[in-house]
Amino acid sequence: MNYFGGCDVGSTYTKCVILDESGKMVSNVTIRSKINSEKSSSEALRLACEKVVGLGTPDNLTYLIGTGYGRNKVPSADENISEISCHAMGVHVTDPKVKAIIDIGGQDVKGIAIDTDGTVKSFAMNDKCAAGTGRFFEAMANAFELSLEDFSKLSLTAKNVIPITAQCTVFAESEVITLVGESKPTDEIAAGIQMAVAKRCFVMAKKAGATDSITLTGGCAKNAGLKKAIEQVLKLKVIELKTDPQLMGALGAAEYARQKGLDKE
Repeated sequence: MNYFGGCDVGSTYTKCVILDESGKMVSNVTIRSKINSEKSSSEALRLACEKVVGLGTPDNLTYLIGTGYGRNKVPSADENISEISCHAMGVHVTDPKVKAIIDIGGQDVKGIAIDTDGTVKSFAMNDKCAAGTGRFFEAMANAFELSLEDFSKLSLTAKNVIPITAQCTVFAESEVITLVGESKPTDEIAAGIQMAVAKRCFVMAKKAGATDSITLTGGCAKNAGLKKAIEQVLKLKVIELKTDPQLMGALGAAEYARQKGLDKE
């Protein structure tokens, strides 16, 4: 049996997916990224390969593709492909009906339109600002002294929204701390944060060609409050993927590896 790997080295998390010849996911791993991208990818690949009986080491993969922030640092990779292409392919093999993506990564936000074969039709990316990214949500959760999981649910009980006016992560965190200090309802402050991020996704969604529905990828796709806010602001249905949305980049890379590996035979 041949196996094919995809390693998505992100700024916050590193993900690895291994597929068999049929395209079935036989292993996946998500770890916190280290400062050194090569160490991050090496550890994720090792852990993923250990889960596959008879595979052994990453060197035994038939084909391996690196993607993400540290895609050039994946050891033994046969090639690397941009995370934009890999997220598109990952979503395509998970749910071919989905044609538009908002990918919220640790450091940026992307809008991606998917063509009928899983390739990228068009895409847009935000400027180099942490506002609305995974780092932004981590800062907001810290301001509330909550875990990311608990923070993502906080806004769901809000009856009103307290707007967050600051666009910069640092200033927004300061604004939130001030509002908490004034004993404003925390769920309504959280709702304001989610709404602010959803509005930043509006342009990305339009550039991705979204008309009636969209899906979210990246770790922030698990944020229930953000999903609700995006549906309200964008007036689009957010389709939930059956496979972990944080794995889409690695899954797409592994699928490209499978296609290329089988073509070599």
